[in-house]
Amino acid sequence: MTAEGSRPTGTRIKWLKEGLLLLGMLALSAAIAFLLFRFRDTLTLSLQNYGWLAYLVVFAVSLLSSSTIFVPTPGTAIVLAAAIVWDPVLVGIAAGTGDAIGELTAYWVGYIGEKIIADERMPAYQKAVRWMDRYGAWAIFGVALVPVVLFDLVGLAAGALKIRWWKFLLAAWCGKVPRAIVLCNIAHRLPLLLQGWHF
Repeated sequence: MTAEGSRPTGTRIKWLKEGLLLLGMLALSAAIAFLLFRFRDTLTLSLQNYGWLAYLVVFAVSLLSSSTIFVPTPGTAIVLAAAIVWDPVLVGIAAGTGDAIGELTAYWVGYIGEKIIADERMPAYQKAVRWMDRYGAWAIFGVALVPVVLFDLVGLAAGALKIRWWKFLLAAWCGKVPRAIVLCNIAHRLPLLLQGWHF
């Protein structure tokens, strides 16, 4: 009875933590976007002179951000803020590519058999394994399209099931790049909603 009574409380705490994390990421995105928007003229001038470097930075931020396993990083916030100032399609391609390559970290951890999985995530991991077993690379592609899913579990499952690394990378890239382009285009149009505001 104690276990049953504590389960809803644990679930509520988990949802509260995830909600606070989401709010924190949104607040960070808004703050970075505000700063980039304030210095838009300077950044646009810099982009004209060093355009490739800006997109390389977006690629590197996404790569490093997705290389961590189960550790939230501000990579998405930085990418979305960059999309407000720079070309959202190019930002999306750079971000999606870096994100997909960075996910190889989780893949290789799963591949060598060392599963770094918290107890509370074990059911989600088992579900990811079942999806991999049933749908293979299509499951990787489908999950990569969804922005709120913890993709590290998919990488761990794909590695543990010994799915070929290039199939994992290709499926992840095919899902993450379109997702990043859509999100970056939404972020790019955000200032239109804020035109009437004065900071």
